[in-house]
Parts: sequence; C-alpha cells; structure tokens
Amino acid sequence: MSKAILSPTKRAFHISDVLSAYSGYLVSNRHMDGVYDTLNFLTGDNLYTHQLPRAMDECHAWLEKCHPVLKEIDCSGLNPQALPAWLDGVVAKYGEMLELEPLPPDGHEFRHPVEELESMVGKGRVIKVTV
Repeated sequence: MSKAILSPTKRAFHISDVLSAYSGYLVSNRHMDGVYDTLNFLTGDNLYTHQLPRAMDECHAWLEKCHPVLKEIDCSGLNPQALPAWLDGVVAKYGEMLELEPLPPDGHEFRHPVEELESMVGKGRVIKVTV
C-alpha cells in the first residue's frame, strides 16, 4: 500500500460534482470529470474507474459530516431532460459551490489499481500490457 501526502487546503466544487460523488447518481454537469476530480481531491489519490465505488463509500460519511444538507437532496429518478431544471433548483436553494477538505489521513486506503482489479476479478482475467 502506497502513501500519499494529503493537501490540507480546501477547495470549492460545484454542487453537482459533490452530489455525484455522494449519491452515486451522475448529476454532475461535468459528467465523470466532476466525479473523478471530487474523489481524487478528497482521497488524495489518482483513482481508476474500478476504484470509484470504494472511494465513494469511503467519502460518503465525510461529505455528509462536512455538508449535512446533502442528506436532503434526492438525486434519484432523474432523466436527462429533467436534470438541468432540477439542478437549477438545487443551485438556487443550496448554492452553486461547496467547499471541501480532503479526508483525514486514515480515511482512504491507497491500493495499487492493478492489484485491486486482480483482487476483484481474479489475476487470470487481467491482462497487463507493458509499453
């Protein structure tokens, strides 16, 4: 397990990015870029796609602690046509940006992405390519 130095600085994220990382529903107006940026900042890691669910689990309680209002926002049942108006309402009620701090040092387990994938699907199903 590698260690990374977590930045003590705060950073503001669009509420749609935070909601996507918190809820598991992709409501970010930046799509997956918003999810990656938010979770990478919170964990101090450079996450791969298969690591996102674990990182979301690790960050959920922290996000709720930092911004209890997230519990009030229901992201379920949205469709692409309804999303822009819904998001406008969320921004109007809760504000556009939320300030975040990284997880505490013990809040995220750093795992090598290939080793984690192998533990998920088995070594025989992962093909490593050296370039």
